[in-house]
Amino acid sequence: MDQSSVALEVEHLSRSYGSRHAVSDLSFDVRPGEVVGFLGPNGAGKTTTIRMCLNLIRPTSGSVRIFGVAGGNAEALSRVGCLIESPAVLPFLSGRDNLEFLRRARGGLESTAVARALTTVGLVDRAQDRVRTYSLGMRQRLGLALALLSNPDLLILDEPANGLDPAGIVGMRDLLRRLAADGKAILVSSHVLSEVEETCDRVVIINRGRLVREGAMRDLLGGSGLFAVRVSPPDKALAEVRGHGWGATAKLRDGLLITPSPTGQARDLSDFLFHAGLIPEMITEDRHELEEIFLKLTHEEATK
Repeated sequence: MDQSSVALEVEHLSRSYGSRHAVSDLSFDVRPGEVVGFLGPNGAGKTTTIRMCLNLIRPTSGSVRIFGVAGGNAEALSRVGCLIESPAVLPFLSGRDNLEFLRRARGGLESTAVARALTTVGLVDRAQDRVRTYSLGMRQRLGLALALLSNPDLLILDEPANGLDPAGIVGMRDLLRRLAADGKAILVSSHVLSEVEETCDRVVIINRGRLVREGAMRDLLGGSGLFAVRVSPPDKALAEVRGHGWGATAKLRDGLLITPSPTGQARDLSDFLFHAGLIPEMITEDRHELEEIFLKLTHEEATK
């Protein structure tokens, strides 16, 4: 593997607490310019993994490399910005002063870093207000500003949409996509699966500390081989399709006909329905939903 093209490499990572295996033989990577969703049910080992990536917990075995350098290296960690659970802020200070305090404590950051971070997360208008007056969503945005203060190359974010309203969630999605377009590598853990589906290029799904699925979002959601058809009346269309061997698995779902095509092509399915006297109003590929896949994979793993 070309280390220069990998921002974060997790290789055979394990962490045990006595006889309990919090993380077991976990491997994945994150590359510059992509957003990777890190998913799993509560207790799956996500936070433990993130803490090992940040050298806050030492692994029992395995390794973490950041841009090709061992994860415990101070220079490598200086290229990482993180938001883990609730951001650590001083509530009696303003948002700007919290950022200024961190800038001076870290040293080596230009004086414009605070203004840049506030602008990036959209907190300029409330920058002078004390953090104790902030809503949960605003505190979350301030936490992201703290993570972005040093203009890091790798972002590791644990539930960044926590406390955000719908508009804030969309704004977070757009921000992460912009940061990735600028070349940053982003690992994001989230329970908001609809946003993960919209935001992430790849997903890593774990359960009970083990990898259960990793892949590109487009590959994970596509490829069912079925089509969703809006046609009236749907029950007649279902009977017509099921009268042929290729359509034996067809079904109705939420008023739509979910069916294969005689040849695998949408146009041939449309022709079949047309010649049966049924005019389809819409034919689209029937895509999986991330929530459906997530629940299926984690349930299967839990029953093994």
